Amino acid sequence: MVRTSRQRLGRNAEWAALLLLLLKGYRLRHRNWRGAGGELDLVMQRRSEIVFVEVKARASGLYGGAVAAVDAHKRRALTRTAAVYLGRFGLWERPCRFDVITLDRRGGLLPWRLRHYRDAFQPNLGRQF
Repeated sequence: MVRTSRQRLGRNAEWAALLLLLLKGYRLRHRNWRGAGGELDLVMQRRSEIVFVEVKARASGLYGGAVAAVDAHKRRALTRTAAVYLGRFGLWERPCRFDVITLDRRGGLLPWRLRHYRDAFQPNLGRQF
């Protein structure tokens, strides 16, 4: 299958993010999990905490770079999909959080910057307490 340069960049960013998290001691639960509302790039676990990870890559810093791509619309879609995931696997009682990992192109000796934004946003998952 021929991939565009954008698709290759996105796939490489996901591999880099996965490697970073594995080196930090996270365990992979699912990759590219699809459910109602969208897709979760990475679902990781650290101890008992479920971590939903959105991976974004940008070859240009225009328009705010990769982190700006996780806007309110994207956060709502991630929240809906994460709620479906938690229900599907019976994980409502587990603590969870949403992280963002970005890969941005920059100049200099290190042409790419990989950043991990831990607990990037805190949505209301609609849990009944």
